[in-house]
Amino acid sequence: MRRRLTVDPTDRSAAPLPVVHVDLPTSTSHAVRPQDPAAERRRAEATAAAESGAPWALRYRRRLRLADTAVVAASVVAAAVVASVRTAVVTERLTVDHVVAGVADVVWVPVLVGLVWAASLSFYRTRELAVVGTGAAEYRRVGNATLLAFTVAAIWLASLDGGVGGRMYFLVALPLGGGALVVVRWSMRRWLQAQRRTGHFLSRAVVVGSREDIRYVVDRVDRTHGTVYDIVGAVTLDPEAGGVLVGDRVVPIVAGVEDVPRAVWKLNVSSVIVAGDLGLGHDWLRDLGWQLEGRAAELVLASRLTNIAGPRITFRPVQGLPLMHVDIPSFDGPRHVLKRLFDVALAGTALLVLSPLLGVLAALVALDSSGPVLFRQRRVGRDGRTFDMIKFRSMVVDAEVLLHDLSASDEGAGVLFKMRDDPRVTKIGRVLRRWSLDELPQLWNIVRGDMSIVGPRPPLPREVADYETHVHRRLYIKPGLTGMWQVNGRSDLSWEESVRLDLYYVENWSMAVDLVIIWRTFRVLVRHEGAY
Repeated sequence: MRRRLTVDPTDRSAAPLPVVHVDLPTSTSHAVRPQDPAAERRRAEATAAAESGAPWALRYRRRLRLADTAVVAASVVAAAVVASVRTAVVTERLTVDHVVAGVADVVWVPVLVGLVWAASLSFYRTRELAVVGTGAAEYRRVGNATLLAFTVAAIWLASLDGGVGGRMYFLVALPLGGGALVVVRWSMRRWLQAQRRTGHFLSRAVVVGSREDIRYVVDRVDRTHGTVYDIVGAVTLDPEAGGVLVGDRVVPIVAGVEDVPRAVWKLNVSSVIVAGDLGLGHDWLRDLGWQLEGRAAELVLASRLTNIAGPRITFRPVQGLPLMHVDIPSFDGPRHVLKRLFDVALAGTALLVLSPLLGVLAALVALDSSGPVLFRQRRVGRDGRTFDMIKFRSMVVDAEVLLHDLSASDEGAGVLFKMRDDPRVTKIGRVLRRWSLDELPQLWNIVRGDMSIVGPRPPLPREVADYETHVHRRLYIKPGLTGMWQVNGRSDLSWEESVRLDLYYVENWSMAVDLVIIWRTFRVLVRHEGAY
C-alpha cells in the first residue's frame, strides 16, 4: 500500500468529518475475483446505470481536463495576440497580416507555456476526486498550479530574447486564465452539486467498523452540505444482526469483514470507509488495501478527532510509519491581525455604501411602532468581555418583560430561546428579520472591535452562565455578524449542533474559510433559511 495520504475535509464550511484517502496501487495481480464474475459483473453494470460509483468519476475528470485545456489554450493565445498587436503598434505596422505573422513567429512560446501550465495542473492533482466538487482545496490547488506554471515560465522567458513579448503572458494570460479556471471550476461544481442532489454522480461507499462507529460516520456524511458519498451498506463483525439504524433510515449490513472485496465488486462500490478499529490487528488494514487493488475502489480512513480540520492535520512518514500531526489551535498572532484589518476595511466600506439604506430602515422602524430605532443588548465577546450589541429594533419595547410569559412556548434548544411566531415582533420587524436587515448596525460593532465579520454567535450573559466547561471555548475569538451557525441552519439548529459548529470554527478558522462563509451567507439570506 503506497503511503500517499491526503486529507479530505469534505466540506469545511459545515464542520466536516476528517477523512484520510489512501491511494492504492493499480496492480491486479493479487486481486481475488468472485467465483462467478459474469453474474457479479451484470449486477455491477445494472447498478452503474444510476450514474454513481466509479464510472461518473472518469467522465467528470475528462470534462475537467477538456475545460482546463480550453481555458489554458485560449489564455496563452490571447496573450500571444496581444503581444503581437503591441509589437505591430510600436513598429507602426498594425495590419492583420503583420499581427498574424507576429504570432506565427513565436507560436512555440504560447505552446510551451500552455504545456507547462497543463502539466502543472496535473502535477498538483487538481482533478483528484478527493478535492473536486467541495471545499476550498480544489481552488487552492488550481491557484498553486497556476503560480508554479508562471514561475517556471518567468524563469524561462527571462533567458530568452525580449522580443517574444513575455510580459504579456503575465499581464494577460495569468489573470485571464487564472480567473477563468476558477470560474470554470465553480460552474462545474454547481452542475455537479445539482446532479448529486438528485442522487447522481456520487461515490458509492460502504462503511466498515463497529455499529457505533458506522452510525457516527453515516450521520456525519448525511449531515454534510454537498456530500460526495452515497453510503449503500455497512460491513461489521456481526453481519447477521440486522442493519444499523441512523436517524430515520436503516443502513443494511452487506457483508462481514472477511467479505469486503466481494461486497465492493457486488455493489459497484468506489469507496471503502474504515470507521475505527475493529480489533483485528495491525495487518488487517494493510491486507484490505491489498485486496482492493484493481477494483477501482479507494480506501478512506475516517478520523474520530472531533473539531479537527484538514489545515491542522499533516502527515510525516518515519521509516514507513505515517504519523499524523495535529497542530494546536492559535488564537493570536499575524493571522488574527490580518483578520482584524479585513474586518475594519469591509465593515467600514459597507457602512459608507449602505448608509442610505440604513437611513431608510431607521425611518421605517420609527414609523412602525413607538420606541427607539436601535435596540441595544448586552452580549459576551472575546475572553468573556461584555459589550452592547446594536440592532434595528424588531420587537415591541417591552419585549424583555414579556419573555417570561412566553417561556412555555420556547421552541429553542439548550440555553437558547426561539419562537417561530413570536408575538413580540413588529410588522417591520418581521421583514427585517426575514432578510437579516436588523443585523446591519452591527457593522459599527465590528469597526469598534467588539465583533468580527465572521465568528461564533454572540451569546447573552445568561446563556454563558449556563455553559458547560468546553462551550466556553466559543469565547476564545470575537463573535461574528455571520458564521457557520448562520450558513448551516441558523434558528433551525439544535443547541448541540450550534455548539459543534462554533467550536469547529474557533479552532479551525482561516481567511479562506471566512470568505467561503461570507459567500454562503448571501445565498442563505436570499433563501431565508432559518430566519425568524
